[in-house]
Amino acid sequence: MSPHDDTVDKLVIFLAKRDGIDKFVKTIQYVSKLVHYRAEPVHPDLARRAKLWEVASGLSRKAFRSGRFLSGFNALRRAPGTTPLSVFANAGEMVYFFFDHFLWLARAGVLDPSLATRFSFVSAFGESFGYVFFILLDLIAIRKGLFEQTRLISQKTDQGEAEKKEKAIRVDRVMRLMGIAANLADLIIAIADIEPNPFCNHAVTLGISGLVSAWAGWYRNWPA
Repeated sequence: MSPHDDTVDKLVIFLAKRDGIDKFVKTIQYVSKLVHYRAEPVHPDLARRAKLWEVASGLSRKAFRSGRFLSGFNALRRAPGTTPLSVFANAGEMVYFFFDHFLWLARAGVLDPSLATRFSFVSAFGESFGYVFFILLDLIAIRKGLFEQTRLISQKTDQGEAEKKEKAIRVDRVMRLMGIAANLADLIIAIADIEPNPFCNHAVTLGISGLVSAWAGWYRNWPA
């Protein structure tokens, strides 16, 4: 990327990515949820409009994710030597995105809307299953990175090369921490579908969790 590229250039690149547009619309979706919650008691018309925007954003995101389940399928197909944790993580993601297609069609009225609850449960279960293993994979990678960083500091190697490797480890650690934050936030949202409860299903909990996930995605996908 040219050093003269400014924020608008980077935003264009960001929004050209599937993940970029998803995080942008996800931000709108969960800001709308919080606006609806806050405005409902005193500004019912504003709350109604916010709710419509939230629902429209949620359906739009499902459309953007069409075919996304193939990423998990391809990861399983192309990496025969992966660890069991990777297999479980990618399998959970594949189930999540696959059934998300049917959930989208049910909520759009193409399929029987009464099936939406079942599709939502299966999709959320696969999602949460995958997130648990993705979090474990990131924690393991962070631990390995810390050991490698300690080894580089203790060894008398080429200083310039060691600094480059340490910088790469730190950058990778930050990205993985962002991934953990996003996965934990999305796990809370998934639990709200699997096992509804007052905490996870509260509008503020869902709104903040959605924004944490979205903003972590902004950070990870924003052009350097």
